[in-house]
Amino acid sequence: MLPTASDLWSIGPELWLAGLGLLVLLVDLFTAPGRKVAAGAIAVGGLLLTLIPASAMLAWDPRTAFFGSYAVDGFAVFFKILTVIATALVILAAMDSLRSRFEGEFYALLVFTALGLVLMAGSADLILLALSIEFVSLTSYVLAGFLKANPKSNEAGIKYFLFGAAASAVMFFGFSIVYGLAGSTNLYDIAVRLRTAPQPALYLSVALMLAGFGFKISMVPFHQWTPDVYEGAPTPVAAFLSVASKAAGFAALVRMLLVAIDPARVDWVLLLSILAAVTMTLGNLLALPQRNIKRMLAYSSISHAGFILIGVAAFRGDFGTPGLLIYLLGYTFTQLGAFFVAVLVGAQLRSDDIPDYAGLSRRAPVSAFLMAVFMLSLTGLPPTAVFIGKFYVLGAAIETGLLWLAVVGIINSVISLYYYVGVIRAMYVMPATSETPIPEPPALQVALGIAGLGTLIIGLYPQPIIDLAKNATLLLRL
Repeated sequence: MLPTASDLWSIGPELWLAGLGLLVLLVDLFTAPGRKVAAGAIAVGGLLLTLIPASAMLAWDPRTAFFGSYAVDGFAVFFKILTVIATALVILAAMDSLRSRFEGEFYALLVFTALGLVLMAGSADLILLALSIEFVSLTSYVLAGFLKANPKSNEAGIKYFLFGAAASAVMFFGFSIVYGLAGSTNLYDIAVRLRTAPQPALYLSVALMLAGFGFKISMVPFHQWTPDVYEGAPTPVAAFLSVASKAAGFAALVRMLLVAIDPARVDWVLLLSILAAVTMTLGNLLALPQRNIKRMLAYSSISHAGFILIGVAAFRGDFGTPGLLIYLLGYTFTQLGAFFVAVLVGAQLRSDDIPDYAGLSRRAPVSAFLMAVFMLSLTGLPPTAVFIGKFYVLGAAIETGLLWLAVVGIINSVISLYYYVGVIRAMYVMPATSETPIPEPPALQVALGIAGLGTLIIGLYPQPIIDLAKNATLLLRL
């Protein structure tokens, strides 16, 4: 059987991203060295155009394409939009700082990775999900080790590859158990057939699959790769991995648990609640002594993965899944903005150490102000985007009887204030070693401005985002 015209329309954004990636490679091939930024500009423009067909899908009725293997619902479309926005901002931020004869390939790899992340969010078949995850993994390994002359970047690529290969192998073993129990790779068929499956085998498969998904979202105890990879990878790549890759990992995790596993009456909520508590606590405690901004943001991202997991564990309430989506969107703008300031400081001062941010408020006042906003948002203070996300996920925990988990989350928010405010203290209180102004490149400033606006607008006027998140919780289920 051949795919129908409806199937092809359903993957319009995906086809556009594939064509855009090839176009960027073609432009790079015919562009002289030193002018590769043109490939980046085309990539950003093409990504923004992708938002048009993706946004139009928000009004569609939920459906599946390609014989039930690919879901086109509000949930998948939300992550398509989030991934495209994040990728465009990362490329924009990298255009001024990345100067390499492989610059065009860098932009193309980001576009192709975005394609894989979009496919992950909509996969409704174990085979398609596995292929999407591996596609994203392969391009991510290359991006992490992109700076071939930098030993830390080489180390990041190798560590990411080794940890990723092990996690994928364990996860696919879990997939094989599910397939053996259900006799199908389609998530909707699996949801029906697992209802009579033996519980011990189901629990084993869930545990094995959590290893792979936990790697993607930096969940404890599968987080070990995160600080080393974020530190060694090019800073724009670290920003991309910390938001887009994490968001797609959550999308795949939620679809697997809610669509395929939950109908089988497997009680995975307690396990995920414990993992959420351990993840946010360990991430926070390990972030406290960090002096490198990228390592600090890496451990911070582990902690935020724990907070987002609260929304997964509390999915049965009215606030759970919307809270997860709100949190991810707000976190995307905030985390990207923080990394973009790190891109600026790293490129101009050749340092990622937090003490070298001393006096940044006088040397780059706009970037320092935005960095302060991002740090306060990551803490979860109003009126910022992450505050709205934390309000929703903690409310979801209370609503579903997980009061103890909400208390753990509040305590961790207080702990995180220490190391986030430490960055603000360095920028505004510590004396500067030099009064020379730091150049703020235009493309990076545009990306920073968009991230700052997103962080503040979601915090000050969250209702449109709340409505969007509630509509996007339309997860195609049986």
